[in-house]
Amino acid sequence: MRVGVDIVEHKRFARALERHPGIIERVFTVAEREYCRSRPNPLQHFAARFAAKEAVGKAIGTGVRSWQEIEVTGPGSPGVSVTGRMGQAAAQAGIGGLALSMSHSASVSVSVVIATGKP
Repeated sequence: MRVGVDIVEHKRFARALERHPGIIERVFTVAEREYCRSRPNPLQHFAARFAAKEAVGKAIGTGVRSWQEIEVTGPGSPGVSVTGRMGQAAAQAGIGGLALSMSHSASVSVSVVIATGKP
């Protein structure tokens, strides 16, 4: 079992988005963008998903190799899927499943990922 955690400050994330507007399209899948933009406060949902992707990279042990290869699924209880190089890295690390928990307040978003072995 491996654990990854990441926290994102909303103000800092907002500044990054202002400086680099292409981040949204580069980091988030179409489904993630549609979901976040449908919420009353899109920024906190983007921040939570960014933290989730970072936490996945930490749990796998490689860092994030490709943002689009990590997708937070939902709505409802969040899930996460990895494909491509990230999926290969997870398989090489003996990871059979990823469990995700996300939370946010007015100022921060946090995500925790638990990577479990193959059944």
